[in-house]
Amino acid sequence: MAEKKKDILWRVYLVFIGFILFALVIIFRVGCLQFVEGDYWKKKQDSLTLKYYNIEPMRGNIYACDGSLLATSLPRYDVHIDLMPAGLKAEVFNNNIDSLSFLLAALFKDKSKADYKRILREARNDKNHYYLLKRNISFTEQKAIRTFPIFRLGKNKGGLIITQLSRREKPFKNLASRTIGYKLENKEVTPVGIEGAFNDYLQGRKGKRLMQRIAGNVWKPVNNDNEIEPMDGSDVITTIDLNIQDVAESALMKQLSLQDAEMGCAILMEVSTGEIKAIANLKKTGEDTYEEVLNYAISQAAEPGSTFKLASYIVAMEDGYLNPETIIDSYGGVHNFGSYTMRDSHEGLPEKISVKDAFAHSSNVSVASAIVKSYQKNPQSFVDGLKRLHIDDDLGIQILGANKIKIKDTKSKTWSGLSLPLMSIGYETQLSPLQILNFYNAVANNGKMIQPLFVKEIRNKGTVVKTFSSKVIADSICSQATIAKAKIMLEEVVKTGTASHIQHAQYTIAGKTGTAQIANGNEGFDKKNYQASFCGYFPADKPRYSCIVVIYAPSKGAYYGASVACPVFKDIADKVYSLNVDMHDELKHYPDSTFAGNPVFKAGRSKPTNIVVKNLFLNSEVSTVGWNNQDLKTIDIPDTTVPNVIGMGLRDAMYLLEGQGFIVKPVGCGTVMHQSITAGQKIEKGKQIVIELS
Repeated sequence: MAEKKKDILWRVYLVFIGFILFALVIIFRVGCLQFVEGDYWKKKQDSLTLKYYNIEPMRGNIYACDGSLLATSLPRYDVHIDLMPAGLKAEVFNNNIDSLSFLLAALFKDKSKADYKRILREARNDKNHYYLLKRNISFTEQKAIRTFPIFRLGKNKGGLIITQLSRREKPFKNLASRTIGYKLENKEVTPVGIEGAFNDYLQGRKGKRLMQRIAGNVWKPVNNDNEIEPMDGSDVITTIDLNIQDVAESALMKQLSLQDAEMGCAILMEVSTGEIKAIANLKKTGEDTYEEVLNYAISQAAEPGSTFKLASYIVAMEDGYLNPETIIDSYGGVHNFGSYTMRDSHEGLPEKISVKDAFAHSSNVSVASAIVKSYQKNPQSFVDGLKRLHIDDDLGIQILGANKIKIKDTKSKTWSGLSLPLMSIGYETQLSPLQILNFYNAVANNGKMIQPLFVKEIRNKGTVVKTFSSKVIADSICSQATIAKAKIMLEEVVKTGTASHIQHAQYTIAGKTGTAQIANGNEGFDKKNYQASFCGYFPADKPRYSCIVVIYAPSKGAYYGASVACPVFKDIADKVYSLNVDMHDELKHYPDSTFAGNPVFKAGRSKPTNIVVKNLFLNSEVSTVGWNNQDLKTIDIPDTTVPNVIGMGLRDAMYLLEGQGFIVKPVGCGTVMHQSITAGQKIEKGKQIVIELS
């Protein structure tokens, strides 16, 4: 029995010793965690519950040259509530929940007062520290909500947490949309236009905000303020003129719809600066619906057709083979180049024709035969001449998306016996509309080729931080003598040639029409698929603006550049001319002694006539013989008999006759020459009187 007790005591002793050792191990481990590994585990805990979140800055605006907004970021806000902030007492919450719910219901109009009251109470009962109240509210709404009961106590007492976001908007929607472009956070989406090219300036610098993870894996801000404040982006000032852009897009839209065309583009460029004032790109997206889908003006490299003939003739004139008055063969508009028969669009030209007339009437046969005759022994010299014009240089434009240019070389595997005649009329080459326009702009600019400019300034908070100007691509693409000849030929196109219908009485235009068949991949040319274009500049004598219009695949019968593209060019040019008073000819001043012709004063009331005379600074008085012997006399109007209105204008005659009770029927326009009821007869009110004007 004693041995058994001894054994039990021994076991109890061992258990006690084990317990003591276990307690010592735990104490030792706690000590290590507290004093040795404490910093490590504290950081580990913080890394799991605390995290820095990026705060997006406000993206910079994009402006037109007149200050109109083309793209902007509108602030939007998400609203969360901490229903258990340390400073919010139950009494304050209960006393204000009714009025808060009422105001929320009135502001958002999506729930009733009772619904808001129930939701907020449930969130407080659940001890929700980051309840999402509303997403994507406006600046005005978030400003109002800060004044509501409870919320106006601040974050620590009222629990209101507002996070600012932003949404990109284009105030003018489709206007220049593709040129403005976009830059998305999705890295798989290629940046487009100005938004993409100038993203480094527009995006600003991100801020940092410390967030804490709470129940439900929800992250909420730790502090009221951001740890690092975001820096808003800079603004980009473009060269786009909003008024002209609107005209260009409207004119292009109208013609595309009229011709049921597939797509089209129009570009307006300032000759001396290279600034792009308007660039419109429209593609058919539905029944009579067109939208900006791609920037065809810079990306659509295609065979330009007859607008390329200017380059061919300049090369030949520069090399001394041709002049505007040189007589060349037209073969009546039909000629064989090997096995290929080339035909003019309008046959029947004289067998012999001047270079100027051949260009004006866009004779394919004439230019092709002249170029072949000049360069058939050394076609590479023609290609080299084209390259000397810098027509295939990389323009290095500021926005993304420009396509590759192609001028075929004799070393090319696809060079053939037909390459020379076809290249001379704008085939077997690949050029974008902007490339063609830039070449014509160089001619208008007396040979100086400059880089097209889309953006001219970067501003930050109103201060200019960077400016851009066009780089000179070539001081002169050819001699001044050749430039002068080229200008004469371009003016002839509008005076007597294919674009004579767009002549303007107030200003002159120079340019070239173009019509090209569009190749359908490996299937070759489609005789029903054409590209119509017109490229030129105005005023022709003092070029201020150059412009190109290209319309692809018109399907209503007309497909020539003259009938399809020229009307758009003219609409744009007319608007630009009307907006630029300094382009107008100065009005000549005629002194009184040399004024050509007397002003016409129709019979009427003397008092207002005298006011008009005085305000026109004419030395005359009514009822006297005054300026240039113009006799102005007062007419007596009888009260009871029909007045004599012969010699009066329509307004004065109707005023008198209707005032005496007649029903007046005017016929014609101008001055009253006859009245159906003779003057002096007794007035019969309600009777019709016919007055004939001429």
